[in-house]
Amino acid sequence: MFEALNERLTGVFDRITGRGALSEKDVAEAMREVRVALLEADVALPVVKEFIAFATERATGEEVIRSVKPADQVVKIVYDGLIEMLGGEEPVPLNTNANPPAVVLMAGLQGSGKTTTSAKLALRLTKFDRKKVMMASLDTRRPAAMEQLATLGKQIEVATLPIVQGESAVQITRRALQSAKLQGFDVLILDTAGRITLDEGLMNEVAEVAEIARPVETLLVADSLTGQDAVRTASAFHARLPLTGLVLTRADGDGRGGAMLSMRAVTGLPIKYLGAGEKVDALDVFDARRVAGRILGQGDIVALVEKAAQDLDQAKAEKMARKLAKGQFDLDDLAGQLQQMKRMGGLQGIMGMLPGVAKMKGQMAESGIDDRMILRQEAIISSMTKAERKKPDLLNASRKKRIAAGAGVEVQDVNRVLKQHRQMADVVKSMARGGPKKMQQMAAMLGGLGGGGGPDMARLKALGGGKTPEPSADELKAIQDRLAGLGGGQLPNLPGGLPGLPGFPKKN
Repeated sequence: MFEALNERLTGVFDRITGRGALSEKDVAEAMREVRVALLEADVALPVVKEFIAFATERATGEEVIRSVKPADQVVKIVYDGLIEMLGGEEPVPLNTNANPPAVVLMAGLQGSGKTTTSAKLALRLTKFDRKKVMMASLDTRRPAAMEQLATLGKQIEVATLPIVQGESAVQITRRALQSAKLQGFDVLILDTAGRITLDEGLMNEVAEVAEIARPVETLLVADSLTGQDAVRTASAFHARLPLTGLVLTRADGDGRGGAMLSMRAVTGLPIKYLGAGEKVDALDVFDARRVAGRILGQGDIVALVEKAAQDLDQAKAEKMARKLAKGQFDLDDLAGQLQQMKRMGGLQGIMGMLPGVAKMKGQMAESGIDDRMILRQEAIISSMTKAERKKPDLLNASRKKRIAAGAGVEVQDVNRVLKQHRQMADVVKSMARGGPKKMQQMAAMLGGLGGGGGPDMARLKALGGGKTPEPSADELKAIQDRLAGLGGGQLPNLPGGLPGLPGFPKKN
C-alpha cells in the first residue's frame, strides 16, 4: 500500500534531514517534490494545491525556523496535512444507533466489491460489535448475485434473506425490513445492484430503495485502484443519494493512493473502511493517523497487533502460556508461528506495518527474505515425524537428508530452520527462568504473533479496538526479535521507536 508515494516522500525528507537550518529555498524545493509525488500518485489537482499551500505556509513560519530539528518539523507538518486531507484525527464510526433494524445501504458500480464488502461488514459487526445482523441482496440483474451473498452468509454464519425469484428490488426491500424487524435483528445490510457505468435506471432504483428503507448509513463502495474514476463515481452518487460514508476496496493493491487521498477532500464524505484483501475478515476501520504514518514510512504497529488479536484463540492461548511457563517450545510451536504470520498477510504484509521498512527492501531481497521462505520452512517442518518435531535432537545427518528430500530443499535449509528454532527455544527457557516479567515479554513475542496468547491477551484485544496507546518499547522489541528469527539473523535498524539491531546476514 502506497509503495510509490512512500518511496518518493521518504526520498524528499531524507535529503533535508540532518541539515542544521532550512532556508525558504530548501522548503520550496521540498514542497515542489512533494507536489510532484502527490500528482504522480493520482491525487486530484485541487487537493494537491490546497495541501501544498497549507504545508508551505506552516513550513516557512516561525515554528520551523525556531525548531531544534527543522527537517523533522517539516515532516510533522506534512504528516498533519495528510491527516487533515484524509479526514481528521478520529475515525468516524459506523452509526447503528437506531430503532432496530438499523439499515445500512451498500451502493456502488458493478465490480467494486459491494457483495463481498457487505459480508465483511456483517462479520465485523457480528464479531466486534456483537450485533445480530441480516443481509439481503437487491441485485436482481447480475447472475447468481443473490446466491453469492447467501453463500457468504453461510461462510460467516450471518443470516441472509431467503431468495424469492421474480421480486423487484423494492419488493425485496420491503420484505427484508419486515423480516428483520419480526426476527429482532439489530442491523440489516442491503446489497444493491451495480452497473458497469452510471445510468439513470440504476440511480432511480437505488434512490427508491433508500426512500423506503430510510438507512442510517448509506455507504458507497469504490475500487481504490480506479483512482480518480472512483472520485468521480463518488461525486455522481452523492449528488443523487444521501451518502454517509465511503468504503475503499482493494486498498492493499493500491501502490499510489490517489483515490484515498482525494475522496474526503472532493466529496466531504468520511472514509469509514478499507478492504485490504480477499478474505472475509479483511476489512479495516479507516484511521487517518495510521494511514498517514504508513505513507511516510512510520509503519502501523497498532494494525499489526490488531491483526494478531483478531486471530487469538483463548484455548490455544492458555495452552501456549502453560508451555512457555515450563520453558517448552518445540517445532510444532514454530510451525504455529509461521501459520499465524500467513494469516496476518505474510511476511511482506507484516513488514509493511513496521517503521522504516521501505528502506529495507533491497536488503531483504538480497537476504532472500520473502513469503516463499515461510512456505519453505513450513514444508521442512511438515516433512518431519511427530517425534522429530517434539524432540529435534533426534535429527541426525540421515534424517536431515530425508527431510530435505521430502521438502524439496537442501540440507543447509533444514539446518537453518533448526538453528532458528534452537535460538527461540533458548530464549523461551531463559525467560521462563526469569519470572513473571520475562514471561510477559514472551507473551508479547509468541502470543502476539503466534496463535497463542498469554498475560497480555486483554491488552491485545484493546489495541484491536484502537482505544489504547501503541505497544510499549518492550512489545515492539519482542515483535522485532520474532521477525528477526525468520531470516536466521536480526533486523536492520528501524526508525520510529524500535531499538536498533544489526542487519540481516548476507544470503549464502
